[in-house]
Amino acid sequence: MNKIRLNVLGLSYSQTQTGAYALVLSEDTGDRRIPIIIGGFEAQAIAIELEGLKPPRPLTHDLFVTMAKNAGMNIKEVNIIRLEEGVFYSELVVEKDGKFSSMDARTSDAVALALRFKCPIFTTSDIIEKAGIVMDYNQPEAEKKPKLQKKPIGYEAKSTEDLNKLMEEAIEKENYELASKIKKEIERRNSM
Repeated sequence: MNKIRLNVLGLSYSQTQTGAYALVLSEDTGDRRIPIIIGGFEAQAIAIELEGLKPPRPLTHDLFVTMAKNAGMNIKEVNIIRLEEGVFYSELVVEKDGKFSSMDARTSDAVALALRFKCPIFTTSDIIEKAGIVMDYNQPEAEKKPKLQKKPIGYEAKSTEDLNKLMEEAIEKENYELASKIKKEIERRNSM
């Protein structure tokens, strides 16, 4: 397999499917991007890890990590191995006692686990040729600028300390989407 390393570029709401998200993976040494449509729960599992949020109780992927490590297993890499009719197929390369094996996995779960195990994600040149999108960097300068995200309504008047408390409450209530929005507002203020 001719491996091409991928990075998790981010998540966005799917423009094509209501209630779904697009997981965007970027080529490590190129300009191509691979958008993969995933569900809300899977997007939440990925976003929590990307944002560095720590839920008060383990989510399913966190539980899997704990069980795997307690069993002496480690995920060494994730491979996106096939694309059929718009569906991406992936496998986990698992190491236990110096022996390697592979396990079939949904791509969204595989990426969520790759982030938790801090292991690389790869695909093939064939898949990136089929699904890869090249960003047009020759567009006018005004269009290159990132669009500003709206701040959550009502947060402008709150202090950073109040926002930290609200974020903790959101995490305790397992409202990770709200916690992520609050965290972004705190980071925006800290970068000013």
